[in-house]
Amino acid sequence: MELNTRVTGITGKNVQQAQFWKRLKKQKTLHLFVGLGMIFLLIFAYTPMFGIIMAFKNYSISTGIKGIFTSEWVGLKHFDEFVNDYQFGTIVRNTLALSFLKVIFAFPAPILLAILLNEVKNMRFKRFVQTISYLPHFISWVVVVGIAFTFLSADIGMVNKALLGLGMIDKPLDILTNPQYFWGLAVGSAVWKEMGWWTIIFLAAIAGINPALYEAAQIDGAGRLARIRHITFPGMKGTIVVVLILTIGSILGGGLVGSNFEQAFLFGNSINNPTSEIVQTYAFKVGLRDGRFSYAAAIDLVQSVISVILIFSSNYIAKRTSGSSLF
Repeated sequence: MELNTRVTGITGKNVQQAQFWKRLKKQKTLHLFVGLGMIFLLIFAYTPMFGIIMAFKNYSISTGIKGIFTSEWVGLKHFDEFVNDYQFGTIVRNTLALSFLKVIFAFPAPILLAILLNEVKNMRFKRFVQTISYLPHFISWVVVVGIAFTFLSADIGMVNKALLGLGMIDKPLDILTNPQYFWGLAVGSAVWKEMGWWTIIFLAAIAGINPALYEAAQIDGAGRLARIRHITFPGMKGTIVVVLILTIGSILGGGLVGSNFEQAFLFGNSINNPTSEIVQTYAFKVGLRDGRFSYAAAIDLVQSVISVILIFSSNYIAKRTSGSSLF
């Protein structure tokens, strides 16, 4: 009896192994694509993480890659220096303010646009609006800043010329240089550039809702707003929660629309610096301009740790409150 059990167990394992290798051979193309993706992440995402140790050392670029491991260990010196830097309060305030403003205004924008487009019955007009809205996503921030200069410059800007011609202002608005306008400029341009792209995801979520629910609600006398409130929004909840978690996790980089660094670096100048200097641009400048790579690595490490904490915290809260989560 015991011998038969062992033989049966061995036979079962052999069958499972044969099925595994058969399935692997059948899906070899898919596994090849997955393998290439894993190799890419290993080389460009995980291997560079060895450089994190630089934040705890007094690294000099003259020592090369070897210096990352052989440089003097200084512990938390660079972290302490960053926290006690006279610009610390300003750049942290600017980073948080810009990021939270983007969450407040940029996160709901694609959701609202997706709902509006879903209610449009003219398919030709719907496709036209959708195409026009997501095209800016493919324009680089360098080009966007050039467009902004053409429209908003105090000297040659079309907007200032139009407002002056209509008598609505007495002198040109210094939108590109005035610190008071920077946050609004950054948020507005980010929403314009990325709103249409993220709308695609929310439109896909709406497309997954059973049309029979809308038909039944309409028969019961539910109006358009009632159908949006009780069918469309609940149907989008899972996607909204996942995107919100990802947004909060990357909030220090700009959240849903990202681009904090590009905007601060390209729109920023010596005049609007009090509101345009953020953590990313500060680390970039001290790292490359001053050659303080260890100090810059420490700053970026702090930001990365905070982002990881935020994404796990937001996922936990979302799971407890709504039942939907990323993992």
